[in-house]
Amino acid sequence: MPSVPVLLYGRAGCHLCDDARTVVAQVCGDAGVAWAEVDLDDPATAPAVREQYGEYVPVVTVAGVQQGFWRVDARRLARAVGRISGGRPDLG
Repeated sequence: MPSVPVLLYGRAGCHLCDDARTVVAQVCGDAGVAWAEVDLDDPATAPAVREQYGEYVPVVTVAGVQQGFWRVDARRLARAVGRISGGRPDLG
């Protein structure tokens, strides 16, 4: 599992995952916080992780705490990222 504060769990061909990827990239980019994506269909992904998140993709966690699934809310994610980064991304 990547050791970054924000993880996006998803799978290829998932339109909601594409939308979430855009939100996560924007929020984390604005905050200067690293993020990574975990492909739940990758054989290297632990079966327990696939079982936990597989029906809810995309799922976003910040510092190990689930922040959302299916549709990622940029403001909620920004608040969570702000708490771990010591700042708060400006969402306009």
